[in-house]
Amino acid sequence: MTVEDESAATPPARRRVVLTGISSRAWEHPADRGALTALRELRGFDEVLKAISGLWNERAWRLEFLGGAIRVDHRQYPRVYRLFAEAGAALDVADLPELFVQYDRTINGMCVGMSKPFIVVNSGSLELLDDEELRCMLGHELGHLLSGHAVYRTMVLFLTRWARQLGAIPGGSLVVLAVLSALLEWWRKAELSADRAGLLANQDPAASLRLNMKLAGGGDLSEVDTTAFLEQAAEYDRAGDLRDSIIKVGIVWGRTHPLPVARASELRHWIDSGDYARILSGDYPRRDDDRGASVSDDVRAAANSYRDAFGRSQDPLVSLLRRFGDGAGDFVGAGATRLRTWMSGGGSAPGGPTTTSGPTTTSGPDADPWSAATNPPSGANGNGTPDDGPRDGDR
Repeated sequence: MTVEDESAATPPARRRVVLTGISSRAWEHPADRGALTALRELRGFDEVLKAISGLWNERAWRLEFLGGAIRVDHRQYPRVYRLFAEAGAALDVADLPELFVQYDRTINGMCVGMSKPFIVVNSGSLELLDDEELRCMLGHELGHLLSGHAVYRTMVLFLTRWARQLGAIPGGSLVVLAVLSALLEWWRKAELSADRAGLLANQDPAASLRLNMKLAGGGDLSEVDTTAFLEQAAEYDRAGDLRDSIIKVGIVWGRTHPLPVARASELRHWIDSGDYARILSGDYPRRDDDRGASVSDDVRAAANSYRDAFGRSQDPLVSLLRRFGDGAGDFVGAGATRLRTWMSGGGSAPGGPTTTSGPTTTSGPDADPWSAATNPPSGANGNGTPDDGPRDGDR
């Protein structure tokens, strides 16, 4: 084959839109964004957790990867380095974090650390993902970094360790269980945010869907059908009766990540909503405007998001709840409104009567473009999760 033939056989590189100055709020799921905006109002709180994270010896954690993994640059894994730089360029990341490849045959990646975060991907990801899929995965981890998910993730790790200690206190375990449930729900929404960031970094919806298919079934998609996979996701949502609904709650409760079919379905819904196309056309929030982010607006958006998800769900339990009164979705939305009013100092606590005074608008700094992602403690397992904490992989 001549050079001309090789050139003709190689498709030209697809140009991606550079999302100059894009804020992480552009891709954050409303429930994720509402929690992060509220947390940003607690000025200095992330700095306290960064200091506490020193107890986990973050420097030693980095040294472990420096000594036992491959640091990616233009000389080591140049293909991965190129894809990483391309994902960072699309999301307008000025300074890329360190990237390591560790030996593990599964498809996975994680962003770790708080003071100076870095990203780790498994060698299996390099073997089983094509360039588009791997770029999407690297963009996912950069999305975690830019959204500043470290603080809540650190709280999850703290609570899982404290749960046993508080178990001796009457009612202590119930309190920890309730808070941990809320934090795990946030964590799952944070993963949906990072999935959107991965899509924006790669700008290939088909590759994002293939990535979720490979997370579900491995690297060989020669006998897997995209339409059938999405039909499978729809069946999971609506299948069975109330017993299946309760089983699904139990399946998801302890997970830090949504199931692959649910992630594919959520990403498809986000694309169909038009938000993805609007961002690529240049209609997105900028980092310079992050200080003006409103807690009340983001909480309202989170409530509307849950109401929308409740309204379109085909789950049998959700369908039953919609039949009561004016609909459980209205009840959830009204409860969120009371919570928003109470949080802004406008009235009584949640569950009490709603006051007539409107919510105040507050502002806060952008989330620690990344204080970082997961901050694994000493004794963490090879997947970056604590030995006594949630067992999901970071991807």
